[in-house]
Amino acid sequence: MIEIVREFVVKEEARGQFELAYGPGGAWSKLFARCPGFRGTTLLRDTKNPNRYLTMDFWETEAQREQVLADRKAEYSRLNATFTDWIVSKTEVGVFRMLAEATVRPLGRAGRSRAGEARRRNRRKSR
Repeated sequence: MIEIVREFVVKEEARGQFELAYGPGGAWSKLFARCPGFRGTTLLRDTKNPNRYLTMDFWETEAQREQVLADRKAEYSRLNATFTDWIVSKTEVGVFRMLAEATVRPLGRAGRSRAGEARRRNRRKSR
């Protein structure tokens, strides 16, 4: 799987539109939703600069992405033209290949081991 990472700096007044377009069910993911190899888009907003975003598009292969861009060139160009009015800058950070996926602990259990849980249960029972 590959990830295409882009950085956007968006005009203050266009943040809501941008988030809707790139967010779940937005115009960006709808354009590619049924395309072979497309696996989704993630939208991240900077915590220090709310006008700065990262997007990550997930594709099975770079060849599939290139083929879809060629097949849907007119639609892709129209969508990009719409975004132009909202954006101060756009940078393609790069195309990355996933090497490993991190394990995320379930909420509410962070930092608690099974052994520690067992000790806490035993202490409660002995009281």
